[in-house]
Amino acid sequence: MKAIDFFCSGGGMSYGMQDAGIQILAGIDFDENCKETYEANINGAEFIHADVFDLKEKELQKKLSLKKNDDELIMIGCSPCQFWSIINTNKTKSSKSKNLLVEFSRFVKYFRPGYVVVENVPGVLRRKDESGLNEFIEWLKNNGYANPHFKIHNVNDFGVPQSRKRFTLIATRISDEEIKPLELEGKKTVVKDVLGIDKGFPKIEPGHRDKSEFLHTTSNLSNINKTRLTKVEKDGGNRLGFANDPELQLKCFEGKDDSFKDTFGRLWWNKPAPTITTKFFSISNGRFVHPEEDRALSIREGATLQSFPLAYKFKGTSIANIARMIGNAVPPKYATSIAKAIIKNHTNG
Repeated sequence: MKAIDFFCSGGGMSYGMQDAGIQILAGIDFDENCKETYEANINGAEFIHADVFDLKEKELQKKLSLKKNDDELIMIGCSPCQFWSIINTNKTKSSKSKNLLVEFSRFVKYFRPGYVVVENVPGVLRRKDESGLNEFIEWLKNNGYANPHFKIHNVNDFGVPQSRKRFTLIATRISDEEIKPLELEGKKTVVKDVLGIDKGFPKIEPGHRDKSEFLHTTSNLSNINKTRLTKVEKDGGNRLGFANDPELQLKCFEGKDDSFKDTFGRLWWNKPAPTITTKFFSISNGRFVHPEEDRALSIREGATLQSFPLAYKFKGTSIANIARMIGNAVPPKYATSIAKAIIKNHTNG
């Protein structure tokens, strides 16, 4: 089986599919900053630098020697989703992203692959008329993809040490069976299962720069923020630890002890991490403080909580650049659970 990964970013979905045994033909993305990371980790795949609004079906067909109606082809569309996200983003800036699902569906309608996968924020389902999802699902049902699975899943049910809800659609025209991602049995993975000194993450200070490919690099902190973190209780504490200190309390939080409590908050060892966003390297953008050490998560820790393997190579010009790739990624272990379900269906089909 083989796959084409639209909006591939740094390769989270492609890697998870590859890990299950699916050959990745190509990853397509308009952000050329992803190319080096993608090609360093996805074996033999071609990175196609293109804006999907400009890419034509016949152009892709010729470039990759694709056939229509190929039962073994999987088309994946995990489009950037800022417009449909509940996180406050600039909707004007992200408005172009709201039509990406419609653009992806053009290729599905042209090639009619054996399998289709869409992964996105839950908002795509909540506003399915506006996002184009309703029309796409109806087209699938009326064109041989009889029983598409479309549901919101928490990736923590699939071996990812993070609570992250994602909309997932899996459709096939090979059988009438509904394909669901394969959940892992047993205990859910939590932070202590993957992070800590015993898991290969030595203790570091804020501002540490790891020049190796491991990238155990963390952003620096001002002196006042270093002092604030000493007051935040270990293992799940939050900013209320310094709320009563007039020198440390932030003006924007005065009288607001019940809101934005995750800001300056620590992860819990025995719980999954919160959703790893593109700003996980910043202590003021969510609950992204190490459970014990007085610093933000490192680049490698964020990637690990997204279930990237420790040997995954990230190439980028800055912490922010690499963190964006990590935060936007489909967690590879979740992608593997989707791939295994598809392989199972194809084998039995």
